[in-house]
Amino acid sequence: MARWCYRHRLVVLLLWLGALFGLGAASSAAGTNYANVFSLPDTDSATAYDLMEKAFPERAGDTDTVVWKVDGDEGASVRDDSVRSRIEPALAEIGRMKGVGEVTDPYAAQGGAQISRDGRIAYAQITFTEQANGVPKELIEGVVDTAQAAERDGFQVELGGQAIARTQEPPQGTAEAVGILAAAVVLFLAFGSLFAMLLPIVVAIAGVGTGMIATMLMSHVADVPEVAPLLGSLIGLGVGIDYALFIVTRHRRGILRGMKPEEAAVTALNTSGRAVLFAGGTVCIALAGMLVMNMRFLDGVVIATSLTVVLSVLAAITLLPALLGLLGMRVLSRRQRRRLAAAGPEPAEASGLAARWSAYVQRRPRPVAALALVVMAVLAIPVLSIRLGATDQGNHQESTTTRQAYDLLAEGFGPGFNGPLQVVVEGDAPQGLVNAIRSAEGVAQAAAVPPANGVTVIQVVPTTSPQSEQTDQLIDRLRDDVIPQSGAEAHVGGVTAVFKDFASVTGDRLPYFVATIIALGFLLLLVAFRSLVVPLTAALMNLIAAAASFGVLVAIFQWGWGTELIGVGKEGPITSFLPVIMLSLLFGLSMDYQVFLVSRMHEEWVHTKDNARAVRVGLAETSRVINSAALIMICVFSAFVLSGDMEGAMAGIGLAAAVALDAFILRTALVPAAMHMLGKSNWWLPGGLEKRLPHLAVEPKEEAPVAEEEPVVAGRPSAVHGFVRTADGGPVEGAAVTLLTKGGRQLDRVTSLADGSYIVSVPAPGTYLLATAATSYGSRAGQVVVADGPLVYDVELAEGEPAEGEVDAVN
Repeated sequence: MARWCYRHRLVVLLLWLGALFGLGAASSAAGTNYANVFSLPDTDSATAYDLMEKAFPERAGDTDTVVWKVDGDEGASVRDDSVRSRIEPALAEIGRMKGVGEVTDPYAAQGGAQISRDGRIAYAQITFTEQANGVPKELIEGVVDTAQAAERDGFQVELGGQAIARTQEPPQGTAEAVGILAAAVVLFLAFGSLFAMLLPIVVAIAGVGTGMIATMLMSHVADVPEVAPLLGSLIGLGVGIDYALFIVTRHRRGILRGMKPEEAAVTALNTSGRAVLFAGGTVCIALAGMLVMNMRFLDGVVIATSLTVVLSVLAAITLLPALLGLLGMRVLSRRQRRRLAAAGPEPAEASGLAARWSAYVQRRPRPVAALALVVMAVLAIPVLSIRLGATDQGNHQESTTTRQAYDLLAEGFGPGFNGPLQVVVEGDAPQGLVNAIRSAEGVAQAAAVPPANGVTVIQVVPTTSPQSEQTDQLIDRLRDDVIPQSGAEAHVGGVTAVFKDFASVTGDRLPYFVATIIALGFLLLLVAFRSLVVPLTAALMNLIAAAASFGVLVAIFQWGWGTELIGVGKEGPITSFLPVIMLSLLFGLSMDYQVFLVSRMHEEWVHTKDNARAVRVGLAETSRVINSAALIMICVFSAFVLSGDMEGAMAGIGLAAAVALDAFILRTALVPAAMHMLGKSNWWLPGGLEKRLPHLAVEPKEEAPVAEEEPVVAGRPSAVHGFVRTADGGPVEGAAVTLLTKGGRQLDRVTSLADGSYIVSVPAPGTYLLATAATSYGSRAGQVVVADGPLVYDVELAEGEPAEGEVDAVN
């Protein structure tokens, strides 16, 4: 398929453009129909919601609030003619706007309850004919401008509500644009080529664009919450750019090794492309694990995120090879093309810093592992105080009109006014129940609304704010004590009760969800790497990463460490559905890095049966790509702080922290250090299990051309490996290491890497001559005896004559 896409690149490009513009046209015509269905079946708040729907079936439009406050002298009041003369015409003008259904005026005969006891604060409710998402933005802006035009010195007007909040959102696509710009900078630094930099970005935009538009269309046939497209674009941009980065890196490496562009593209798709398919599949399976929670709200999130990931993978394996065909050799920088033409193909070698770090981890695995564990443990401490709940407009930034309206209502009518509870009763509400609720601890006021359609609603205003733990305790008190003792059958509903039930159900089902995705990851890695220890290590690392990233999330958003600084408003509880979504995404992304890192180690282990070398080489050769990919994801995720959505900001910061900790601490330090300490146990698998497991090739080895035919020697092949160092222990890079028979016939020849490491193949056990030569260091040779397993043999080079007991290789 890669070869077909490469050769028919214009056809593939036109198909993608047609899909993007076709879906875009369909979406523009159909619009969106997002549904924030937070209620859970078989919960008390869901029963109350159903009864409310029965009582008020006509309730359809979004209800927002205009709040005003007078300052100045002690006797100042919102009832003063100077205030009414400005507010009443403004409210009348709003009521005449097309799309506004009703305006409840506090100056009307029944509006006395809409004025605070001290007379300084009042509010009016505006009911639109549509829900918040369906209200035209021009109408909302007109309402805001008209209301705030009534302000004067000593007279403050603010507005709150879901529709009003839309006027505060940054331009759509701001977060995505900033994330893409930051990713472009990282890609340019990594590749040094403008065209190579653009490839992953174009592929990611194609995948995310089609995914977002498809999600909009899906909202007409499924309950897709409003936050789902944001989360889909967040994960889609991250994985889309990363997957393309892996493939482009392998493609460029193939060209630098001397392959033609077409063959390099086919090889890249056959190797890294397979890994991308595997990684994308694991992300989708992890996302589908959210279905275990049995929450309708999460079903739409699974649809949006999985669809975007699938389309991102599809773009990486079809659109990307077509784009590679269009670029040809221009995927390399001009400097690389000139060097390739002048000096010929170059070997793929790990960078100096990566190789030196890998060697350091091998020498000191225990201190590295201990330090990494301490850092992760410290960051995980805040997770012990995590509290799940819901954010509201009280968490907006202080400068926003919605936050100021929220604060004014709390000041004038009590903190519980922003989150009233509804006690719903079929039939007439007994007066004893109403009196019992009024006298209950934590209740500021309670009043029964006249029955409608056989249902009575008792409006209950708590003394504490919606996000307060005391409000949660009041809900429990009403359900467990007050209502049962009154002898009535009633249900406690309202937004606050719904989110409390949501958080409670999430906490109860979360262990099953975690167990499901951990078990799934274990089985996938067990099949991929034929080992019991590697998947166990990965499962433990995933739990450590999750704990530390949630610790960062709690410290910022619940404890308030820097919330105003990064512009996300006031601290509050962690959104109740966020742990499920974050764990799914974190599991999928961690699997990407684990597969990419361990597959290279596994390849080296199969070749040498030397765990130390396998871990060292695997880390040295993959850490740069992993760190570049992680840096891109961190940029993309962090940019979602600019989304204007608290849940989006939480997900962005949480995932950015998770990726940073996973890539820079776990995969670069703790995982390789642990694997060094575990030794050959990493690759242990019971023989009986080995026979029963299916074989899964995650990333097959590339086929390297054979320079010359080697003699066939009976016996088991092995290897000699080690380091070439100076007398003071420094690595010698570029030393020529040659394995010869006792008669002087060359068997293998390699060049030492940046950390001085080398490995030569041995056809069979026996006695050989190992010769080493490097510019400025002279040459050395020594006799080596290879038994059944690989032989570790370090070489020390120094200027001057050969050391005693060795033979000058030249002679």
